Amino acid sequence: MIDIKKIADEADMIVNGYAFKRCEDGFRVLNLNKPNKASVLSLKGEILETTMDDIEIQIVRDYYMKNKKFLEEE
Repeated sequence: MIDIKKIADEADMIVNGYAFKRCEDGFRVLNLNKPNKASVLSLKGEILETTMDDIEIQIVRDYYMKNKKFLEEE
Protein backbone atom coordinates (compact mmCIF):
# COMPACT_ATOMS: atom_id res chain seq x y z
CA MET A 1 0.00 0.00 0.00
CA ILE A 2 1.28 3.45 -0.92
CA ASP A 3 1.91 5.76 2.04
CA ILE A 4 0.33 8.97 0.71
CA LYS A 5 1.20 10.96 3.83
CA LYS A 6 4.89 10.05 3.52
CA ILE A 7 4.93 10.95 -0.18
CA ALA A 8 3.27 14.29 0.56
CA ASP A 9 5.69 15.02 3.41
CA GLU A 10 8.72 14.29 1.20
CA ALA A 11 7.44 16.18 -1.86
CA ASP A 12 9.41 19.18 -3.06
CA MET A 13 6.15 20.87 -4.08
CA ILE A 14 2.43 20.08 -3.98
CA VAL A 15 0.09 21.86 -6.38
CA ASN A 16 -3.64 21.15 -6.35
CA GLY A 17 -3.22 17.55 -5.18
CA TYR A 18 -0.17 16.69 -7.31
CA ALA A 19 3.06 15.93 -5.44
CA PHE A 20 6.29 16.79 -7.29
CA LYS A 21 9.48 15.07 -6.12
CA ARG A 22 12.93 15.55 -7.65
CA CYS A 23 14.45 12.40 -9.14
CA GLU A 24 17.42 11.50 -11.35
CA ASP A 25 15.49 12.12 -14.60
CA GLY A 26 13.70 15.29 -13.46
CA PHE A 27 10.57 15.05 -11.33
CA ARG A 28 8.19 12.30 -10.28
CA VAL A 29 4.60 13.48 -10.07
CA LEU A 30 1.87 11.65 -8.18
CA ASN A 31 -1.82 12.48 -8.05
CA LEU A 32 -2.41 12.25 -4.30
CA ASN A 33 -6.15 11.75 -4.84
CA LYS A 34 -5.64 8.90 -7.34
CA PRO A 35 -2.26 7.32 -6.54
CA ASN A 36 -2.43 5.04 -9.57
CA LYS A 37 -1.93 8.17 -11.71
CA ALA A 38 1.73 9.14 -11.90
CA SER A 39 4.25 10.64 -14.31
CA VAL A 40 7.94 11.34 -14.67
CA LEU A 41 8.81 14.75 -16.14
CA SER A 42 12.15 15.83 -17.54
CA LEU A 43 13.58 19.16 -16.36
CA LYS A 44 12.22 20.66 -19.60
CA GLY A 45 8.70 19.43 -18.78
CA GLU A 46 8.65 16.53 -21.24
CA ILE A 47 6.76 13.39 -20.23
CA LEU A 48 9.15 10.44 -19.87
CA GLU A 49 6.72 7.93 -18.32
CA THR A 50 3.08 8.14 -17.33
CA THR A 51 -0.11 6.37 -16.32
CA MET A 52 -2.13 9.57 -16.78
CA ASP A 53 -4.49 10.39 -19.63
CA ASP A 54 -3.73 13.23 -22.07
CA ILE A 55 -5.81 15.82 -20.23
CA GLU A 56 -4.20 15.09 -16.87
CA ILE A 57 -0.73 15.14 -18.48
CA GLN A 58 -1.38 18.65 -19.80
CA ILE A 59 -2.62 19.79 -16.39
CA VAL A 60 0.53 18.43 -14.70
CA ARG A 61 2.80 19.99 -17.33
CA ASP A 62 1.06 23.36 -16.88
CA TYR A 63 1.48 23.18 -13.09
CA TYR A 64 5.15 22.29 -13.54
CA MET A 65 5.90 25.05 -16.06
CA LYS A 66 4.14 27.71 -13.96
CA ASN A 67 5.87 26.65 -10.72
CA LYS A 68 9.27 25.27 -11.75
CA LYS A 69 10.99 28.43 -10.51
CA PHE A 70 10.17 27.23 -6.98
CA LEU A 71 11.86 23.89 -7.68
CA GLU A 72 15.16 25.26 -8.98
CA GLU A 73 18.24 24.21 -7.10
CA GLU A 74 20.09 26.93 -5.27
